[in-house]
This record gives sequence, C-alpha cells and structure tokens, in this order.
Amino acid sequence: MNSATAILIQTLLSFLTIYNGLLLLRVLLSWFPNIQWYNQPWAILSQLTDPYLNLFRSIIPPLGGMDFSPILAFVALSVARQLIVSALAPAMAYLSSSLLGMV
Repeated sequence: MNSATAILIQTLLSFLTIYNGLLLLRVLLSWFPNIQWYNQPWAILSQLTDPYLNLFRSIIPPLGGMDFSPILAFVALSVARQLIVSALAPAMAYLSSSLLGMV
C-alpha cells in the first residue's frame, strides 16, 4: 500500500474524530433552549450536523420530548470508524513505519 493511500485513510479517520466532536457539541448545546440556532456560529454547527442527525431522527422519532437519535448516530459513527481501522490496519502500519523512517 502506498503512502498516499495511508495518508488518505488517516485523514478520513481524523475527519470522523472531528465530526464526532461536532456532534457531541451539538447534542450538549441542545440542552440549552435559549440558543438561537439560526445565528452564527450555531447556524454553521447546525448545518453541519443536522443532516446526519436527521437520518437517525427518521428511524427513532423523539419520545416524550427526548431525542434519542443521537445515540444511534454516535454508534453508527463509531462502527464506521472501527470498520475502517480494522479493514485498513496494514495501511496504518505502513504509514507509521514510513513516518518513522522519515525522522
């Protein structure tokens, strides 16, 4: 596996980690009812995370005023990350060894 592929995989894993953090921030901020989601910077956060969360809201609608869909969204993101890591472990090993060789 070449270096470009390994770097692409590492970039994808970094993206998933950052997106997971954005989702967590979105869920935590949803506990504050006075946040104006149409004002900046909250509008950007909402535009980045709501399409993904809406996928799971169509599967699990809010029950009793509580939205449990983010739990499923976090599980799906975690499963995707684990699948990438386990399926492409050789590329990650190559990246690690090639980076150590550059030092």
